[in-house]
Parts: sequence; structure tokens; C-alpha cells
Amino acid sequence: MIAYVFPGQGAQFPGMGKDLYQNRDKAKILFDQANEILGFKITDIMFEGSPEALKQTNVTQPAVFLHSVIVALTSEDFDPDMVAGHSLGEFSALVANRVLTFEDALKLVHQRALAMQEACEINPSTMAAVLGLPDDQVEAICAEVEGHVVVPANYNCPGQLVISGSMEGIQIACEKMKAAGAKRALPLPVGGAFHSPLMEPARARLETAINHTSFSAPICPIYQNVNGSAVQDIGQIKENLKAQLTAPVKWTQSVQNMVHDGAVKFIECGPGKVLQGLVKKIHKEAEIGALD
Repeated sequence: MIAYVFPGQGAQFPGMGKDLYQNRDKAKILFDQANEILGFKITDIMFEGSPEALKQTNVTQPAVFLHSVIVALTSEDFDPDMVAGHSLGEFSALVANRVLTFEDALKLVHQRALAMQEACEINPSTMAAVLGLPDDQVEAICAEVEGHVVVPANYNCPGQLVISGSMEGIQIACEKMKAAGAKRALPLPVGGAFHSPLMEPARARLETAINHTSFSAPICPIYQNVNGSAVQDIGQIKENLKAQLTAPVKWTQSVQNMVHDGAVKFIECGPGKVLQGLVKKIHKEAEIGALD
């Protein structure tokens, strides 16, 4: 069985999508449509913009989504048995398995990006990558930081867990992680505590948008971030999507469950190769590749 996986924020790079636009007629139509939906020419930033311009959340999220989805929708080889997306990538996965239309998903991604940007301004916060400690030890240390929000955010692979929280809380947690023997406890260059309670203002805004969006029956299971399990019920998919912004991304668990359910090959759709690397660290025997 083949699992198609979709990356999240951080996979962007200057020039992304330009070859698709120039070489695939359907891709050009979708990119032009995206410019109209968003109200600005995101293609200019994706194809010609600087790394700094691409790092703006209101640009990054739709850019990564567009690249991922357009690769899938314009490929002759795309035929998923199961799908999953890392954080933002879950929206790409929901287009790939036909739960959301391209237009509706892009509108939700745009709302998500704006809502997260606002939440970051309300609550100055950040994230840090912790390498070399067992997940349960990282969880325990997060719980020890009193008076601050510090929580596990991304279970990326064994020995790599990203934490989220307040600026001071993350600083305290990083020192504790190093003292406990972490190989690294490195603050990340992000402007917010994604997948933590500090994203509650964004979650509430996104929930309203999701409630006003039409969802269709999937063509294959999606393994969602909040529980890492296969989901095909539309109501459950909706609820899990609403919870995603304030809940951790259980990527390790998602990949493990896909393997348990028969996945032998993982194809990454979108910019970069981050997910291919994580899949290999989670399941060494997995066959990996990318969709061109």
C-alpha cells in the first residue's frame, strides 16, 4: 500500500512551484485561481520572492499548501491508499483524498495563517527542538516548568520532539532538557507557540471557518495529527481539524499506524524532503520517494 504525505510550514524555498506553473497547464490554472482567491499574487512571492518574504506566515502556509496540492492534482501517478499531513499539510491531505475542494481548503489555509499570525501577536511565544531524549522524559520536563505554558508540540520521530510555549518558559525548559542529557535543545526561529494552548484565539477563529465549509466523503483514510489514527468519518475529521491548532502533532504515531495498516511506501508531495527523512527514522524498512 502507498501512503502519500504532505509537509507543513518550514518546507518552503524561493522559486517553489515555478516549474509546475511553466510546464503544466492545469497547474497554471490552479495558481492563477489561487491569486484571485487570496487577493494578492502569491505566485510572485513563490517564484521570485526572497526567503524572508516567504517566511511570513500569511505567505508560507498557502505557498506550501499550493505547491503540495498542485503536485498531487496534476500528477498522472497520484493514487493514494492512505494520506497524512504534518500540521498545515493536513489541509493538503484533505484535498488529496477529496474531503475538501481546492478552493475551500485554500480559503481555510488563508484563514488559519491570518489567525495564527494574530495569536502570535497576542501571546509572544516560541518553539524549540529537543533531540536525544525519550518522549516521556520531554513530557515530564515540560510539566515541571511552573508558571509558564510549555507543552510537547510535534512528535516528529523517536528522539526528536518539538516543544511550544511562552518565551521564558521555553528558555527554562531548554536548560532543563540539556541538564537531563538532551543532545540539543534548540529554540527555533518561529514567532509563535504552534500546537499549544497559546493558539486558542486562532483555533476559535478557524473553528468558525470550518463550520461554514463543506466536507465530502474521503476516497481513502486520513491519519490525522491529533490522534495519529485512520479516520474516514466526516464529522470526526472536522472535529480533529478544529483541535489541531492547540493539540500536538502526533507524526511518529501516524507513521507507525500507517505501517501497521499496511503502508510499505511513503511518497512526499510538496516542497522539500523533510517528511521522507522522518519516515525513515520512524520505520527504517519503509520505501520512500517524492511525487514530481
